[in-house]
Amino acid sequence: MIIHVWPASDSHSDAKLHCGQTIMSAVIGKNGVTSRKREGDMCTPVGHFTLRKVYYRADRVEPPQTRLPLAPITPQDGWCDDPGSELYNHFLIHPHPARHEMLWREDAVYNIVVVIGYNDSPAVPGKGSAIFMHLQRRDLTPTEGCVALSENDLLEVLASGATAITIHAAADTPG
Repeated sequence: MIIHVWPASDSHSDAKLHCGQTIMSAVIGKNGVTSRKREGDMCTPVGHFTLRKVYYRADRVEPPQTRLPLAPITPQDGWCDDPGSELYNHFLIHPHPARHEMLWREDAVYNIVVVIGYNDSPAVPGKGSAIFMHLQRRDLTPTEGCVALSENDLLEVLASGATAITIHAAADTPG
């Protein structure tokens, strides 16, 4: 199953995610969507992408129902966002000399993380990294380029058997 993200026409960071016949509220990058994604631009990339893997905090949530590969997050798990590293836009184990973000976080945002297969086969340095589908912040603030959903909605998407996501350009948003 393919899920679709449509940016709201009146907001950079609000979007609707379509999963079958269900429409869910989503939060995307602070600067909306782009077909020219660059590291640090705060945009969500436009395109069709495979959902690669689900990571989850086993100390906080049950393993989600999904057809995707599933792994618990450990305190050493990270994701490389260093364009100069051979591991750019890939999972890594901390400590590591390359710049990276930790998947084990104090907040709940990464309690469930779905890796979106953007710029990873192969990764092009500077084209953007760590594009995930994850949990929304309580205040619904924009992401740095990811797609964020409520926990119930993300669990529903995973249980639906979704294996791919299409993120549409703002101009394509249905009226």
